[in-house]
Amino acid sequence: MIPLLKAASRIDVSRLSAITDEIGRSPEEAAAFARQYGLSWVELRSVPGGGGEYAFLPEGEVKAAAGRLREAGLRVSFLNTSLLKFGFPGAEPVRRRPETSEARAVRLAREKARFEGRLDELRKAIRAAHIFDTGKLRVFTGTRVADPPALYPRLAEILGGMAEVAGKEGVQLLVENEPSCNIGSCAELAAFLKLLPSKWIGINWDALNGAALNETPFPDGYGLLPKARIGNVQIKGRSVLNTPQRLDWKAIMQAMARDGYQGHFGLETHIFDGTLIESSHASVREMLRIVREL
Repeated sequence: MIPLLKAASRIDVSRLSAITDEIGRSPEEAAAFARQYGLSWVELRSVPGGGGEYAFLPEGEVKAAAGRLREAGLRVSFLNTSLLKFGFPGAEPVRRRPETSEARAVRLAREKARFEGRLDELRKAIRAAHIFDTGKLRVFTGTRVADPPALYPRLAEILGGMAEVAGKEGVQLLVENEPSCNIGSCAELAAFLKLLPSKWIGINWDALNGAALNETPFPDGYGLLPKARIGNVQIKGRSVLNTPQRLDWKAIMQAMARDGYQGHFGLETHIFDGTLIESSHASVREMLRIVREL
């Protein structure tokens, strides 16, 4: 039995993925990128080159996109959405830049509309997930307020209701640790998820994100996470390339394999200095080198 478990957790190229809107300027370019490196999986977020979020496209457009991916021999490991990535009514976010009264009024109206329509957005995302044949959706936890823990009970109620809807459709919601939102570090994730024991709520671990809140991603941050609830991992380009933010991904992957992680590792390059595509090529080459050494 132990060898079978080890085999199931083995990390190789079959476990690597990449977000398409950062590896190509069009869906065709993104598919060519994946094929170039022998990737069988991609993550989806926005349509490369423009066109909005895949999760909220009209059904016909989603079906057409899914067909093109199948023709390219690619499967979808994870559907990224902007669900709950906005301020909640009555929960004033910490603003980093000055805001005019007019701009504030527009923002509040937009956020109120999205909040009230969150279940409609969720249902669209679930429909897209089914069409793309993936059972995992990314969700956030509202724009960060001055005292995030004070908001946790309300957040748990909101996400709990969404998880109930998603669970009936066989779709799991993965909460991302995003520093601009109320859950930004592994410590915050671990504390918050204690309020949400549902199996339909899991973790999208973006290892580098916690560093923005002065958390050491590994081994400290990772050590706090409930391992069985990690459903997807995202790798920032800066964390795999030769930069000050580089992480020891070989050690991270080895630890996750030992802990039984069976999901994917998706590249989210996120280098916006004019070299996004080039940095994506360099990042995936490094990811391939690492998994070959495991």
